[in-house]
Amino acid sequence: MVKAPKQKQICSYIIAGGDRAMLTSQEAPEDDPALGARMLDKICAGKKHVLFVGISCGMSAPFVAGQLDFCLKHLDVFTPVLLGFNPVHMARSEPMQDCSFHFKDVAERMIAEQRHKKAFVLNPVLGAEAISGSSRMKGGSATKIILESILLAGHEAAFRGKRVTPECISAWITASEMVYETTYSHSDELAALIHQAGESLQMKAHVYYIGWQTLGIIGLTDASECVPTFGADFDDIRGFINNGFREMKNKEGDLSFLGPEFVIGHKDFVDTILPSLSQNDVMLFLFTVNDDLHEVTALADQVRRRTSNLHAIAHDLEKFTIPETVCNMFGTVLHITWSFSSEEVNSVVMRQRWELSTKWCLNAISTGAHVLKGKVYMNYMIDLRVTNSKLYRRAINILQRFTGCSKGECERALLRAIYSTDDLSEDMTSADVWKHTDVANRRDQVVPTALVMIQCGCTLAEARHHLDCHPVIRDAVSACFSSSKTKSTMD
Repeated sequence: MVKAPKQKQICSYIIAGGDRAMLTSQEAPEDDPALGARMLDKICAGKKHVLFVGISCGMSAPFVAGQLDFCLKHLDVFTPVLLGFNPVHMARSEPMQDCSFHFKDVAERMIAEQRHKKAFVLNPVLGAEAISGSSRMKGGSATKIILESILLAGHEAAFRGKRVTPECISAWITASEMVYETTYSHSDELAALIHQAGESLQMKAHVYYIGWQTLGIIGLTDASECVPTFGADFDDIRGFINNGFREMKNKEGDLSFLGPEFVIGHKDFVDTILPSLSQNDVMLFLFTVNDDLHEVTALADQVRRRTSNLHAIAHDLEKFTIPETVCNMFGTVLHITWSFSSEEVNSVVMRQRWELSTKWCLNAISTGAHVLKGKVYMNYMIDLRVTNSKLYRRAINILQRFTGCSKGECERALLRAIYSTDDLSEDMTSADVWKHTDVANRRDQVVPTALVMIQCGCTLAEARHHLDCHPVIRDAVSACFSSSKTKSTMD
């Protein structure tokens, strides 16, 4: 919107781990508060005034804490905003890497400055996530809604001379309820897509999102989140976007030289994936009536020569619909026709609502598919990757939740799984958390292994054998608990 009237680009982003974190799990940089402060200082050098929004859904990320601390020390330049979804008194108070303060300290200082309108804390409490701790869902959606409302208000005031009232902000936010109701009115089609994706993952096949414009970015984001959330392989669910990184418009440009995880263009899909596509792979196209439908049909036609397992999420308008000939190329079509006012038809606001709707659909599909695959046990991400301090704590909490053992016992079992040993050395037990997570990032099935060792009182080798006998993680955990109950009854 700012670029349209040829204004200077005044909006930018900082992400822990850099642009590669958009496509792959880069959890470790989240633990470095000094890195966060340095990146903020670098990007804002010479600026006279900066509105900085630090986002940490659980009010815990040291990277963001370091940035907010830097802002609070330079309030002549920065107006810092903390965006998260916990009460301040529940913010993390654990020590941070090479740091004298913790997240709760920073949050409380933000509250103190809020009284003077020099800083702000936006922390609506959303309630528990459907999958415990999976903040990519409610947390991600609320972040998108709030950020876009703030930025839209700023644009309306600065470039269109409009007076922005609390009622305007409220109307923009509550418009998302219409998006929610419209999206979930198609729950039958959504359920069918979840079933198709789940069957595919159960057969060790793949799900591919083929998206256009910003819907392609939504697909890439959803796919990339599955690796740390469910312990998935990067190619279980993958996203591709028209024109690759040129369409992404990310700061660091083309990253395809970094490896196969960063190969994201439609041409890349045709060259590297299409030749080996099987009938068990699910293809899901993501497009709107405003996209190049000739391009959509041409690519769909290429895919149909390899598989009939081709589906779509398609958005159009009441007076500007996608032709039936396009929709007929797909098996299940989640086809959403929207009602917009005439001034909204070609607006950024309309595109944002299509994005939010698509995000909700893909979150449901990828989560549901991994539930069907057995990666979730009683609404917990039982096979999450332990890649930073937050996930290290979460892993211990999951083990405590299911075994009833002490924190110390659970942490010791977790370390045995991380270091692949039954005999922990003093160096291992005394190492910092970030050392543990660095090693854990190269291990598979860390939490399930630790859980089996605790529950069955077995060795590392025996726990891994148990998991090998039950390829579905949920079945392995269930069998483990059933076995221990039988043994307890016999005793």
